[in-house]
Amino acid sequence: MTFLITWQLHQGKLHPTLAHFSQLTEQQDQEMMGEDIKMIGRWHDLVSGTGIAICESDNIEAVTAYALRWNNEMDISLQVVVDDEQARALGNRLLV
Repeated sequence: MTFLITWQLHQGKLHPTLAHFSQLTEQQDQEMMGEDIKMIGRWHDLVSGTGIAICESDNIEAVTAYALRWNNEMDISLQVVVDDEQARALGNRLLV
């Protein structure tokens, strides 16, 4: 499954959270995610304290646990998304 994660940092949390994130090594970051999550990419709007991430996993509990690790610092939305190919296949099944 592919997940879209969006976030909005809580008021006053931008600088402390950015400082914490900046100090994480890639290995530490991966350890926080666990073996079941493959991060496709993250994009940050540092001025507004918002961002998005796309990750893949067959384990929704692992993705939820990862989001909860950051939940004290930000409001997080977690959604399952499909790509064009998957959307077309689903659309074709609905039309039959």
